[in-house]
Amino acid sequence: MSKQYKTVSLSDEQRIALEALCRRRKVDALVWKRARAFLLLDAGEDAGTVCRILDIGPTVLTEWRFAFAGAGLSFFGLKDYSQRQGHLSVVQEQAVRAHFTAQPARNADEVCAYVLAECDQNYSTSGAAKLMRRLGFAYKKPQLLPAQADEAKQAAFIAKYEALMNGLAADEMVVFSDAVHPEHQSRPAHGWFPKGQKTALKATSGRKRLNIQGALDLETFQFTFVEGEKINAQTTRQMLEKLERNNQTKTAIHVFVDNARYHHAKILQPWLDSPERRVKLHFLPAYAPHLNPIERLWGVMHKWVTHNRHYATFNQFTEAIFDFFRKTLPEKWPEFRDTATDNFRVISLKEYKVI
Repeated sequence: MSKQYKTVSLSDEQRIALEALCRRRKVDALVWKRARAFLLLDAGEDAGTVCRILDIGPTVLTEWRFAFAGAGLSFFGLKDYSQRQGHLSVVQEQAVRAHFTAQPARNADEVCAYVLAECDQNYSTSGAAKLMRRLGFAYKKPQLLPAQADEAKQAAFIAKYEALMNGLAADEMVVFSDAVHPEHQSRPAHGWFPKGQKTALKATSGRKRLNIQGALDLETFQFTFVEGEKINAQTTRQMLEKLERNNQTKTAIHVFVDNARYHHAKILQPWLDSPERRVKLHFLPAYAPHLNPIERLWGVMHKWVTHNRHYATFNQFTEAIFDFFRKTLPEKWPEFRDTATDNFRVISLKEYKVI
């Protein structure tokens, strides 16, 4: 093979077009192989290596080189490259990428406005969305993280928890406790509905809510809970007493709780300090809800019971919530255990682009 066919030098626009072509879900196999060949050559691979990777002969590659030299991108079926790529130059696209990397766009309309103001090009909403995807952006929600989470305290808690679990006796148990306040209201959520059909969810009037304090055993998914007019030191004691009654054979019940004021209430201390007490409280670090797996159980409950569900009365709503905890959870807990786990990790804002 002659030396002059060993490498290919693509322009920035040609390279972007061929990379986009290779990423398409539906593309003719021969067209994909041609595009891949030129991208490999452009990356510095020699012709012999390209032929072996793509299982083609050297004569074929030579013919492709001559065809591309004469036809350009139309050799790959990209007859109107400027329209497919959009009306922005490579330099303009780089500027758009840099701008929205520094200042994330909340919607496609903001992209349209910026491109019109800075590049004098009028994009539709759908065109702006395609442009952003081509530039390496994805439309998603940022993860909500605690603003004041202490990494050292998180790490210390995880180490302490792992030490407890490694030394846990057969007659001891560990639960995670928290309160939840499901409100009687319809919660619209994404779902698959017939195309072209207008879909609606009936709204509820009023804002009545349940107040539930519960404790979850991650080993058995045993869920212990009490309900009250409000969550306070009294409901905390009721829930802890229920834990002891339901687990008579356990010599120690380790309960992990957050730093809510009622967990530290003075009126609760004499009961906790009693010699016959088998409940032992362990406190989570401040601003670290990700270290309490029961928080994820509340999310499962809402998806199962309240999302895209309308309950005409508060009694129907209450019955559905309690049915989840009393029937659905014990029957289907294997489906939920991968969501509510103690696979803890330290969350650091340094890992994220904070906006």
